[in-house]
Amino acid sequence: MNRDGKKLVGFIIGREKEMPDAVMDILNKRYDNIQAELVKVGGTFIDEPVLYDVIIDRMSHEIPYYHAYVEYAALNGCYVINNPFVWGIDTKFFAGALMRMMGVRTPRTVVLPNKDVATDTVPDSFRNLTYPMDWQAIVNYIGSPAIFKDVRSGGRRFAHRVNNVEELIQRYDESGTRTMILQQVIESARQYHCIVIGGEKTLLMAYSLETGRYFTGQDEPEGGLAQEMTDIALKIAHLYGYDINMTEFVIRDGEVYLINATNPSPLVGRDLMTESQFDWICAEIADLAARRALQPPPPKLPVTLP
Repeated sequence: MNRDGKKLVGFIIGREKEMPDAVMDILNKRYDNIQAELVKVGGTFIDEPVLYDVIIDRMSHEIPYYHAYVEYAALNGCYVINNPFVWGIDTKFFAGALMRMMGVRTPRTVVLPNKDVATDTVPDSFRNLTYPMDWQAIVNYIGSPAIFKDVRSGGRRFAHRVNNVEELIQRYDESGTRTMILQQVIESARQYHCIVIGGEKTLLMAYSLETGRYFTGQDEPEGGLAQEMTDIALKIAHLYGYDINMTEFVIRDGEVYLINATNPSPLVGRDLMTESQFDWICAEIADLAARRALQPPPPKLPVTLP
C-alpha cells in the first residue's frame, strides 16, 4: 500500500480544514517516504485494494458509508485512527457506567428509550418496555437543570439543557430515532479538557464556558488535580485503545468530576485554542500517523482471521 514508494496517510474529514491541512503539510514536508492526502472513495467493491497505510478518521461517526469503508480498510491491513470497531459501539452511557465502576466521579445519567425507531414495528415489539415512563422520577433522580443529549460518543449532538418535566418531554418528542441520555449538570465555571495522543502524550487545557475557547496561564488546577485529570484521561485512552481521545472534566469544591469520557474526534482549530496548543496537537497527530505508517502495530479486529 504505497504510491511511488511512499507510505500513504489519508484523512477522512467533514467541514474542518485547519487541522487536517496542517497535519498533511507537516507529513508531506517532514517525511520523504510519506504522502498525506484526503481519502477519496465512492462506492467500495468487496475485493478492491485499499490504498492507504493509515487513515485518520474524523467523520465516519457521522457518515455510515465512511464507517463501512474504514472497517473494510482496517480488515485489509490499513491502520485506522481511531479503531472503528471500538468507536462504532462507543456511547456516553457505557463510558459513564464504566468510570463509575472504577471509582471516578461522574454525573448521574439515565439512558432513555427511543422516541421513534427506524424499523417496522408492531405494539408487541415493545413488550419489554415499561409505559408510560415515570418522567418525574427521572427528573428527580437527575436533578435540575439537566443536559439532554445524544448517547453516541464524540461532540455535542442534539444537546439541550432542560429544567423540568415539560421541557424534557418537549425535547424528547423532537429526538426522533436518536438514542438519548439525560445527565446531571455539575455546576462549575472551572472546566478542563485533556487530549491524549498515541496513548501517552497529553495536553490539559482550561476551557472557558463564557468564550467557548481554551486558554493558558489562568485558573491552574491546585494541588494534584491536574495530575489526577491527566491520569484518568490516560487510563481511558488505554482502556479503549484510542490513538486520539479527549476527556472533559469540571472541578467543584476541590474535587474532579469526569463529565465526558470519550471524544475520539475532538474539535481542533485556531478559533478554539491558542496557537501553541493548536501547533502542539497538529505536530503530535502528524508524528503519530508517521509512526503508525512506518511501524504499524498488529491489527485490532473484532474477529480472528483464519
